[in-house]
Amino acid sequence: MAAAGGGRLRRAASALLLRSPRLPARELSAPARLYHKKVVDHYENPRNVGSLDKTSKNVGTGLVGAPACGDVMKLQIQVDEKGKIVDARFKTFGCGSAIASSSLATEWVKGKTVEEALTIKNTDIAKELCLPPVKLHCSRKERVRNSSLNILMEVY
Repeated sequence: MAAAGGGRLRRAASALLLRSPRLPARELSAPARLYHKKVVDHYENPRNVGSLDKTSKNVGTGLVGAPACGDVMKLQIQVDEKGKIVDARFKTFGCGSAIASSSLATEWVKGKTVEEALTIKNTDIAKELCLPPVKLHCSRKERVRNSSLNILMEVY
């Protein structure tokens, strides 16, 4: 008897939903958040995704997470004997802004010396990507960059 009553209630609820006035889809959806084309480009076509050989003596690895939003980033850099960054790779779990910031950071550090790369600030990345203020934390992964670079500075 209870099972029969449960089926009747489901049908009644479905019928009520079908008869209720419908809101236009645009009123039901969340407001659109528009990202700058640079963010979209780095998100859809991320540069330097992957890993380097972490056992290599000239590769430094940094890992950081942002508890506030759940973003996690791993950044690796490979440095030649002159202290020049010859390769950089990243893996990021997070929003589009975090992925774009990671991608851009790898582009910027390649070809620089470790000391030059240390001068890059998260605000530089945020400005280049035109990140809105609410997304500035996504570019603050310089802790990873700095930890990778500091590891390498100890090696050389």
